[in-house]
Amino acid sequence: MASGGLGAWISRLLGGRRAEAEARARLAEARLRDAIDAIPEGVVFLDAEGRYVLWNRRYAEIYHRSADLFAPGARLIDTLRVGVARGDYPDAIGREAEWLAEREAKLFTATGDRHEQQVSDGRWLMIEERRTSDGGVIGLRVDITEMKHQAEALEQALAHAEAAQKAKGQFLADMSHELRTPLNGVMGLAEALDAGQLDPEQRALVSDIRAAARQLDRLVSGLLDYGDADLAPDERPGRAPADHPLRVLAADDNPTNRKVIALMLEAAGVEVTTVENGFEAVEAWRAGGFDMVLMDLRMPVTDGISAIREIRAEEAARGRSRTPAIVLSANTSPEDRAASAAAGADGHIGKPIRAETLFAAMEAALEPKAA
Repeated sequence: MASGGLGAWISRLLGGRRAEAEARARLAEARLRDAIDAIPEGVVFLDAEGRYVLWNRRYAEIYHRSADLFAPGARLIDTLRVGVARGDYPDAIGREAEWLAEREAKLFTATGDRHEQQVSDGRWLMIEERRTSDGGVIGLRVDITEMKHQAEALEQALAHAEAAQKAKGQFLADMSHELRTPLNGVMGLAEALDAGQLDPEQRALVSDIRAAARQLDRLVSGLLDYGDADLAPDERPGRAPADHPLRVLAADDNPTNRKVIALMLEAAGVEVTTVENGFEAVEAWRAGGFDMVLMDLRMPVTDGISAIREIRAEEAARGRSRTPAIVLSANTSPEDRAASAAAGADGHIGKPIRAETLFAAMEAALEPKAA
């Protein structure tokens, strides 16, 4: 075969293979888009500079007032800036520049911490953003408006013990259905997609979707477990009257742990103040007004053992009444428990915390207050 003929044959062969590869890539991309569009919650992918790469239909529906601004390569923060100017975000009114700066900081740290966002039509969204393996960001948007309404209804019902039990059961049933149904869809679709032919970048995106779904599933399971415990604070001997709920100070350096404790106690009508280290706990306790202290052990600035010792020393020096203190820690060895008791703790509970275990320890710690 002449050299010219051989070159043409090689060119046709390579061209055919390139076309076949491009066709496979287009098919995989179409399948990925179809799978993402089938997810019932809003999903958006950004590159390392915060520019749009891919988003699903639900994301565009959630932000319908700004959907005309979505385009590959456009910056999400610029879309938010336009939305702020339009008044789409009530929390930004009067503090527009500060709101945008805070939102941009959360976007570029993207640690997976969740935060809520209200939009101008009254809806509430739960936002979670985390880094992908290529340095970009995957974002989830969940409409939690109905859950907020249910939480408000539950809070009102807790004033009446009998009504509270019925409301709690309905709330948990609704939450289980509304959260687990889309989660099952997300996890199932992502698993099916992962079994197909994907290039490395697409497989990394699917892996991030599955990881986020697993984390949400763990959160839902934990939240439902917490809701299964009962606490009737207004009927406990030695409790303050109904117009003065039990006030608890909780110290933990992990923001997720603080949120979990707050959710657990607030659902039972307890007023919770959270701080992130032992130093802040002592300062808050000095201000007074707390019926109990919940203390993590390993925290920056001042650890839990040192904080409890300081509280006990000041109680003795100033003649203040004793505030019950319970340690909540992943460290549960006999030595750790002995150290907690020696510092003046009234109980030591191992993590992960279950609501019934915590409430039982609180009951025991408060028992001496009974008349």
